[in-house]
Amino acid sequence: MKKVLQVWLSALVFCGLTAASLAQSYPNRPIKMIVPFPPAGAADMTARIVMKALSEDLGQPIIIDNRGGADGAIAGMATINSPADGYTLLFATTTGLNAAPTMRKVPPYDPLTAFTPISMVGKFGFFLFINADLPAKNMAEFLAYVRANPGKVNYGSGNGTSILTTAQFAQKAKLDMVHVPYKGDAAATTDLIAGRIQVLLGTPGSALQQVEEGRLRVLMTSLPNRSPLVPNTPTSEEVGIQGMTIVPWAGLYGPAGIPKEVVDRVAVAMKNVAARKDVRDALGKIAFEVQSSTPAEMAKFNKDQLEIWKVTADSVNLERN
Repeated sequence: MKKVLQVWLSALVFCGLTAASLAQSYPNRPIKMIVPFPPAGAADMTARIVMKALSEDLGQPIIIDNRGGADGAIAGMATINSPADGYTLLFATTTGLNAAPTMRKVPPYDPLTAFTPISMVGKFGFFLFINADLPAKNMAEFLAYVRANPGKVNYGSGNGTSILTTAQFAQKAKLDMVHVPYKGDAAATTDLIAGRIQVLLGTPGSALQQVEEGRLRVLMTSLPNRSPLVPNTPTSEEVGIQGMTIVPWAGLYGPAGIPKEVVDRVAVAMKNVAARKDVRDALGKIAFEVQSSTPAEMAKFNKDQLEIWKVTADSVNLERN
């Protein structure tokens, strides 16, 4: 019995030393960051700003691996199937961890158990853009026009978050519009400028420049407060659209089972990144509010949003594929 106890204690000491060694040595080689969208979109731009700063804090290169498509599920599955050693991480977004599990009849994975939550990265600002040829210069005129032309106005979506957010907006505003899906906000914005679609509720990307040049108009933001980028643009509540509950967010995740010491190391690095003024300023220019959190806070936020998604998808009668 005494010998068994000694072996058990030795094993505990060994595990403690191994964990401590892991925390001290991680990372000692480049890290791959999977981004669930194509290059040039808002998520990709945000990820590149954040990963540059995170790389500096961790002391290793972070290589962006764009895996767009399937509402983030392609990137999600690539993450799940990677070693749980902290060298493959996921720039998770609402699309992959809320949309994919909610909008499919058979979810690709359970977002609450298939991944390791690490930290919040922040929240995207969503704006309602319209093509300038649409005869509406403010939200009241836009609502009146769409209601007078049911089924004749096309709206685009670049991701699952945009799909459900726009569906919720259309339901609350009592609008009948035709949905045209895209693989990312960049492609949707291109068609919005060209007039192939007339409406886009999503991240700003290059659209704000097009507003300045007169090709597009911006009528509303889903942010709780007006954005300093377009201070004259009202919030959804200010234009009478109450109860927009979908929060477009981004966070750091990894495969299930990443050691706590590695998770904590990355979470601390993200906290340092979120405190940097240069990072906040750079992300503010694309209407992204950088934040950080503990792993537990990230897990709870995702769980709460997932419930909101399920309720909202049912309330707008979202057709699941």
